[in-house]
Amino acid sequence: MKQPLLKKNNRLIWVERVSRLLDDQFRIPGTQFRFGLDPIINLIPFAGDISGYLLSSILVLTMVKSGVSRKVVILMILNILVDAVIGAIPFIGNIFDFYYKANTRNIKLLKEHYQEGKHEGGGTGVIIVILFFLVLILALFIYLTIVFTGWFINLF
Repeated sequence: MKQPLLKKNNRLIWVERVSRLLDDQFRIPGTQFRFGLDPIINLIPFAGDISGYLLSSILVLTMVKSGVSRKVVILMILNILVDAVIGAIPFIGNIFDFYYKANTRNIKLLKEHYQEGKHEGGGTGVIIVILFFLVLILALFIYLTIVFTGWFINLF
């Protein structure tokens, strides 16, 4: 098992463990292909996609509270938005969810920030939190539009 990101910060250890559970917990025997609970949960129409997006959003918000830079926060939000929007597309989105792994990408950004000193700067300002919630609302609107359009088309 991999070493936790930062031994001193329990919040970030929790984020890394949940990210691993969502994206990389299981391996197909005889291969190097790993997947987690996120693509499995996302097989449930609508509820699975929303719950995966909310879990990823909570992880990003936890990382924001830990003081990552604004650049890292924006990149993390973009990762979960791409995952949510493309993941909402029927069939293609389900396959995409097994490969994209937004939470793993966000942990990589976090490690680069803390261990390699990349993306320096504070990210705990009010502006970042407001941006986060605006993006969350926008993403939910886009997602619901896609889902209801698909549902409406399937009726006819």
